[in-house]
Amino acid sequence: MADGQGEECDPRTSILVVDDHTTFAELLTGALSQEADLRSIGVAKDVDSSVRLCRALRPDVVVMDYHLAGGDGVTASARILAELPRTRIVMLTGDPAQHVLEAAADTGVCAFLPKDGSLATLLETIRSARCGTMSVHPSLLTAAAPGRRPAAAAPVLTQREMQVLRLMAQGHSVGQNARLLSITPNTCRGYVKAILAKLDAHSQLEAVAAAARLGLLAEHR
Repeated sequence: MADGQGEECDPRTSILVVDDHTTFAELLTGALSQEADLRSIGVAKDVDSSVRLCRALRPDVVVMDYHLAGGDGVTASARILAELPRTRIVMLTGDPAQHVLEAAADTGVCAFLPKDGSLATLLETIRSARCGTMSVHPSLLTAAAPGRRPAAAAPVLTQREMQVLRLMAQGHSVGQNARLLSITPNTCRGYVKAILAKLDAHSQLEAVAAAARLGLLAEHR
């Protein structure tokens, strides 16, 4: 994806950092500059500037803090994706509340990580996001629904569907899941489709959020 600055042939993943903590933003952009396949193209500090910079720079991936001036990361993500639906957004939060995870999933955010997590995990997630993979860090699933168990109305998933769901929650792609389960990608897509239907979800991230709310992932760990 072009970044709007005339570097259409640049194969590196372009990244916009959205965070109102200057030190964190500087540390992250510095770390990105050390990666041969990644490049930081700007920093935004609030909702409005994040939308403006995305419109101008068209980053491949946005690393978005949840807590922002002028709103929150979900609001910013919704505005960005309304204009640039192919943008991949990785959200960071120190507040792993279930409603935040569900709101992010509903908006179309592709990954949800703890802000105090490891840099290696964030870099891996950024690379995966460019390829279309979704991810929710396991620690956020645990914190979002502590002690939950499936409700009486929770859908019944087959053993294989639960295996696919657990791998989805770990951020694996359909191809990776198929290899891990020794099934074909088409068969794996069929299981994903069934899971989305049973959980009334429109995306894999939304399905993982719903599963966490229902306690399915905790029950089957």
